[in-house]
Amino acid sequence: MLERADPCIYKHTDGYYYFTGSLPGYQAIELRRAKNIDDLETGERVLVWHAPESGIMSELIWAPEIHYINECWYIYFAASDDAAIRDAYHHHRMFVIENTSTDPMNTNWIEKGQIVTKFDSFSLDGTVFQHKEKLYYVWAQQDPRIPGNSNLYISEMSNTWTLKGEQILLSIPEYDWEKRGFSVNEGPAAIIRNGKVFITYSGSATDENYAMGLLWADEDADLLSGYSWHKSPDPVFVTSEKNKCFGPGHNSFTKSEDDQEDVLIYHARPEKNTSGDPLENPNRHAHAQVFTWDSKGFPHFGEPED
Repeated sequence: MLERADPCIYKHTDGYYYFTGSLPGYQAIELRRAKNIDDLETGERVLVWHAPESGIMSELIWAPEIHYINECWYIYFAASDDAAIRDAYHHHRMFVIENTSTDPMNTNWIEKGQIVTKFDSFSLDGTVFQHKEKLYYVWAQQDPRIPGNSNLYISEMSNTWTLKGEQILLSIPEYDWEKRGFSVNEGPAAIIRNGKVFITYSGSATDENYAMGLLWADEDADLLSGYSWHKSPDPVFVTSEKNKCFGPGHNSFTKSEDDQEDVLIYHARPEKNTSGDPLENPNRHAHAQVFTWDSKGFPHFGEPED
């Protein structure tokens, strides 16, 4: 899908794939649906929510994610304060909207408010997953005590818009591949397979240096203990100059139409970002690619394809 960064696809029991991603202009949230992934480019679409003219959700609507939890639809996203007062402090925070309709392709979305974290700072890219009857939230946030732009955190949720208990630091940008251009860990996505909880994430600037990393924990471990988590020192999905697929990352997961294969959804650029802020370049396009699992039960993403 053209010009849709930070893509998220949810395959629902009604047979539809529901898709959202960052919309150029960053002032609204668009939802699409189709019975096949390939049809999402031309499928049904609706603008389900618009940013207000002022306030804490009025600018830079980034990285919406759609989820279906307890028979309700939720879209988690990040938004910034008014341009007139935005500075290092007035920047992105995380929010959620809810739709109780069976069919979410409408404007009946209700603002449930900000996802409030233990400390108040730049935060974005929230995702959720359910495991052993608990709901977890994973996100990226800046800690002024840790050098860099953002780290990854996990918390249990008391409901779909409220964190509870401990907020655990999962990962900081520590390897060279995570610190090219900017020191970044962001865009987490969870998938549970083969006795493990895997979390992919993205690191570095959003140009051709952007790449995906991998965290994992045993499925029976305490996911709110930092000792339970492991981290690959090397990226698991990187730029392919051969295939003209640059800066792959900020992924989500879904299944193939026949439910037999796992599918990686990610964005990438068709060329390097030659000048200016890469965030101002809208040529991050959404891709879908089947991936496999190795003999140890770990995901094997291969090489990004054009």
